[in-house]
Amino acid sequence: MADEVFSPIVELRRYTLHPGQRDVLIELFDREFVETQEAVGMDVIGQFRDLDAPDQFVWLRGFPDLAARTVSLRAFYGGPVWQAHRGAANATMIDSDDVLLLRPAHPEAGFRLGRDRPAPGSGAAPGGIIVATTWHLQPASEAGFPEVFETVLAPMLGDAGAPVLASFVSEHGGNGFPALPVREDARVFVWFSRVPDRAAYESHAAALAPGFAEALRPHLAEPPEVAFLSPTTRSRLRG
Repeated sequence: MADEVFSPIVELRRYTLHPGQRDVLIELFDREFVETQEAVGMDVIGQFRDLDAPDQFVWLRGFPDLAARTVSLRAFYGGPVWQAHRGAANATMIDSDDVLLLRPAHPEAGFRLGRDRPAPGSGAAPGGIIVATTWHLQPASEAGFPEVFETVLAPMLGDAGAPVLASFVSEHGGNGFPALPVREDARVFVWFSRVPDRAAYESHAAALAPGFAEALRPHLAEPPEVAFLSPTTRSRLRG
C-alpha cells in the first residue's frame, strides 16, 4: 500500500519504567496493545527504546481528531483487553504522565506510513534510528515558528543530509480524557528524522553548526531535547 499522511492528532508518550522492565513492557505491548487499540480507532504509529535511557519506553499514538480521541480512549481503557493486562503493564511503570499532545505543523507535515507491520513474534527489530527533536518555544514564537521552520530551518536540514520525516506543534484543544494526563502547558515544536547510526547524526549536526543554532536560538525557551529511538519489532515507524 502506498504511504499516506494520517493521524492529525498525535500523542508522544514517554514512560519511565522500573529498572529491567522495558523489554517486559515491550513484549506485552507488541503482543496485546497494537491491534486492540487500532480496533477502536487509534493509530499505533511507533514503539521505541530510548538508546540513552535504558528505563525509558517511548511511543506514538494517533487519532483523527480530538473528539475521536476521547471516544477511542474511553473504549480501550474501559474495554476487556486493558482490564485484563493493565496490572502487568502498570507494574513495569514508575511514571506514564510525560505526554505531549501534538498536531502536524502544516497539513502535509504528519507521518507518511504504510499500514503493514510485522506480526507478533516475527523477526528481529529493525536497524536504524529515529531521532525525535523537541524544541520548547518562547510564547511569542509559538504561532509563527512553523513558517520559520519550513522557510529557514528545514532547508538547512535538507542541505545537511537530514530530511524531516514529520513535524508537529502543541495541540491546545484540551484533553478530553483526563484519566490520562498530558502536558497541557507545553509549547513545543517536535520533528522527526531517520539516521542509520549515531555517526550519521553527528555528521549532520556538524554540517549544520553554527548557523542553524543561531537561527534557532531566539525562539527557544530552553535547550533542545534530542532522543535517539530504536524501533521495536512491531513499530510501524522504523529506522
